[in-house]
Amino acid sequence: MKNNPGIGIIGGGIGGLTATLALLRKGFDVTVFEQASVLAEVGAGLQISPNGVRVLCLLGLEKELLDICFEPEGKEIRLWNTGDTWKLFDLGVESSARYGFPYVTVHRNDLHQILVKAVEQASPSSIRLDHRVCGVEQNANKVTLSFDSKPAATFDIVIGADGVHSKTRELLFGAGPAKFTGIVAWRGVIPAELLPARLTRPVGTNWVGPGGHVIHYPIRRGELMNFTSVIERHDWTTESWSSAGTNQEYHDDYPGWHADVHAYISAIPQPFKWALIARPPMNEWVNGRVALLGDACHPSLPFLAQGAVMALEDACILARAFEEFDTIAEALDRYQQARIPRTTRAVMGAYANTERFHNPALADPRNGQAYIDEQWAADKVVERYEWLFRYDATRVSLTDPEAADA
Repeated sequence: MKNNPGIGIIGGGIGGLTATLALLRKGFDVTVFEQASVLAEVGAGLQISPNGVRVLCLLGLEKELLDICFEPEGKEIRLWNTGDTWKLFDLGVESSARYGFPYVTVHRNDLHQILVKAVEQASPSSIRLDHRVCGVEQNANKVTLSFDSKPAATFDIVIGADGVHSKTRELLFGAGPAKFTGIVAWRGVIPAELLPARLTRPVGTNWVGPGGHVIHYPIRRGELMNFTSVIERHDWTTESWSSAGTNQEYHDDYPGWHADVHAYISAIPQPFKWALIARPPMNEWVNGRVALLGDACHPSLPFLAQGAVMALEDACILARAFEEFDTIAEALDRYQQARIPRTTRAVMGAYANTERFHNPALADPRNGQAYIDEQWAADKVVERYEWLFRYDATRVSLTDPEAADA
């Protein structure tokens, strides 16, 4: 860009901090505003596939990431009641050989803290805490952010990376439609020492069954087991990651499920539950000098393990666009043209997995085995995942929209 614009980023989560770091690495002047008074991410585990790890490595975080992550040997499918097991795909060494980067699992907070430290090292004054945005106003030249109980700030460009409940999106694009899916999610993190050895295998596991599914995988070097599941029920509509539930209620949601599933549930120190709310993909992310990023513009159901990874890719493409194009308008336009087709496809892929993971055919063991053999056949697994893992946000063309979803 001919001039070095001042860039304000709303939201100090994984997407916002990755964008901040990517822009700082390219020499831009960036300030990120976070509404919390302390940078402490809530949540549990994340799966970061090779397309996301590539971005983190580009930013110089490979050593830090590998120090705190877990590299699963593979992923598998298990049938909800019998425990029958199918290999989904190999990871570990094969992932690095096939895609150039590993597939890792991490605690969300561990990844968040890596990004915080990297941003602070690159620019100690870039992160502003306790700044809750309440207004976004712009003219032909500038964008002004207003905050609750804090002075306003003016920038050349603003990026809204403030998550699924984005205030930026609400102010400039409208809140948009949101619909309860009829699905409630549960999560918990289990210290590995609380589990028998057979329940700490070095793989990611996806149990599928009628009306629900369960996912678990090791995180933090294998010291913890991340355990997440969903079930179809209509009596809980609170969309909050911090709503505590009880182990007994958790057990009650999975009658007839395999004893291993219930062993994990029993070992969770404190389970949490939240309602899954569906929002359609947006077809416009830019309003003047303001653009959206991550869950602010493409929130997804957590059924493809790509939510955080799509935000990492967004951040990389955004920084590249500011480096490669001369004007703010062109850079923001190229950014959204490169990202909207791919993120929309990922969101729709997650929707499709809802029916796949919860299909009524899974109720009967014989039908369930045949269904899994069909739906997780090798060619279908390649079709669902290869286009995700091979994508290279660090090199993909930003001038050819067709190539952006290669």
